[in-house]
Amino acid sequence: MSSNQTWITEVSLLGFQVDPVLEYLLFGLFLLFYSLTMMGNGAILGLIWLDSRLHTPMYFFLSHLAVIDMSYASSTVPKMLANFVMQKKTMAFGPCILQTFLYLAFAATECMILVVMSYDRYVAICHPLRYTIIMSWRVCTGLATTCWVFSFLLSLVHITLILRLPFCGPRTINHFFCQIMSVFKLACADTRVNQVVLFAGSVCVLVGPLCLVLVSYTRILFAILKIQSGEGRKKAFSTCSSHLCVVGLFFGSAIVLYMTPKSSHSQEQRKVLSLFYSLFNPMLNPLIYSLRNAEVKGALRRVLWKQRSM
Repeated sequence: MSSNQTWITEVSLLGFQVDPVLEYLLFGLFLLFYSLTMMGNGAILGLIWLDSRLHTPMYFFLSHLAVIDMSYASSTVPKMLANFVMQKKTMAFGPCILQTFLYLAFAATECMILVVMSYDRYVAICHPLRYTIIMSWRVCTGLATTCWVFSFLLSLVHITLILRLPFCGPRTINHFFCQIMSVFKLACADTRVNQVVLFAGSVCVLVGPLCLVLVSYTRILFAILKIQSGEGRKKAFSTCSSHLCVVGLFFGSAIVLYMTPKSSHSQEQRKVLSLFYSLFNPMLNPLIYSLRNAEVKGALRRVLWKQRSM
């Protein structure tokens, strides 16, 4: 290492390089989206907590999804909003690495939870008589705990490998947060091992889980088609279509972002994909589940009716 190299203590986040006036407009727009994300997911958590009819495995996992989405957005969006209105768009290197860790951990946890939710729907529709036995609270708690622990350990592996790298410049990240591939570019050493591990991790938490989800829903589709009652088919399709919308949005954007060649998308396109992945998707999830789920809408009406009658 040459003598004029210095270790990084802080990084500059370029964010979205637009006119200052447009920055304030984006600040207002993204602040609105972030507020909707927190309120929407918070409302889902509140309804599940307040309405005993939603104390089922399906809504137990949905509550985990809501917590993940709120945490996921909060790991990146507040700093992005601050940078829109601050002249000095910098971040200390330690918090930058922490942000990378949390972003990866929450993303992986969401992948795992979506797989567990698809398994829950598979058991409910394909094995309804054994549902309460298979999806006992002990099993549900174990599955949720496994999702969180596995995802945070996987993220810790990535961060451990990153911290072994020498970081001596450049100090600029062409992104609105410390996204892992942007952090790699700060290292003054070969990052091929890190990139291979990242790709392998992406296969583990994206391709594998997506295949399991597709297998579950293929089995579910055949089971739904065998239901004699039209009302039964409609209810099953309604519940499953909500989950499939969330799966499609999340896995689709994640695979394009992490598993396509670097040359396929410009850095600005990757920023937009990351924004969709970290802000728009968490905001849309509660809307999808509430608008397409009769039980959630029913719970909302019951809670509002109780409030009026008090």
